[in-house]
Amino acid sequence: MRIITAEEVSASLALPALVERLATTFREGVESPPRHHHAMHRPDGEATMLLMPAWERAGYIGVKMVNVFPQNADHGLPAIAGVYLLSEGAHGRPLACIDGSELTRRRTAAASALAARELARDDAATLLVVGTGKLAPMVIEAHAAVRPITRVRVWGRNADKAERLSADYADRFDSAAVTDLEAATREADIVSCVTLSSEPLIRGDWLTPGTHLDLIGAFRPTMRETDAECLARSEVFVDTYAGARGEAGDILQAIDEGGFAFDAIRGELAELLRGERPGRSSTDAITLFKSVGASLEDLAAAIEVWERQEGRE
Repeated sequence: MRIITAEEVSASLALPALVERLATTFREGVESPPRHHHAMHRPDGEATMLLMPAWERAGYIGVKMVNVFPQNADHGLPAIAGVYLLSEGAHGRPLACIDGSELTRRRTAAASALAARELARDDAATLLVVGTGKLAPMVIEAHAAVRPITRVRVWGRNADKAERLSADYADRFDSAAVTDLEAATREADIVSCVTLSSEPLIRGDWLTPGTHLDLIGAFRPTMRETDAECLARSEVFVDTYAGARGEAGDILQAIDEGGFAFDAIRGELAELLRGERPGRSSTDAITLFKSVGASLEDLAAAIEVWERQEGRE
């Protein structure tokens, strides 16, 4: 069994190819039971263990174990750490143990880029990233791979981190950190939220016609990055119905508040990619993509890594 490092994962998962791999896998489908979600009470706060299995009907088998420690930010460490075990499908023999953190980072950003490719306006040029964690730069890269991004704005609770992240992209974009989140939201074509917030950050009355809202961070029912008005004003899409129903705090809390109904979701990503549900209804429509992560995405990314490493493509 091979050990595949984070550096090898990064080298194997070029974003355009990964976006296409995800698109194909969503269209064709895999077996993906609901993920196991375990709260762990640690001395310095609650953490979460996620177990995410998936397998092709006649091919690869995989499972990811992820530990999510939001409190790691206080120690200068990434919030997410994990491993992915990929096995062959004929006899179930393990093929590789893959760094799960980099795999997760890239597949998460690629899934949002895939949704933006289907839902954001073709001329979307201004990207606002809300959050400054390890996923934030990958989100910039991913959206720029599918839309003609020329302006990047970064907002974070830690202004110094926002300044540093924006400076990293100053040679490629008109890039700047912002402190007025409302004004930045009103000017953005794509707003991508990558936080672990439990309180709304984006307000529905800030959204301008044509905006695409990409919600990545809140992966538990107690988390949210938007208020109910964002959902009420938007054409809402999700990565999977099952994930949204079980874990999408933005949606579940808006429903509890009476500001949204689950039946108002326009479709999940697989339906959108198969052409079974229409995407954006007009250039002035506000679209919203809520993801909580799907084991299908991890399996697709792990296969991409394995086959690139083995020289099969």
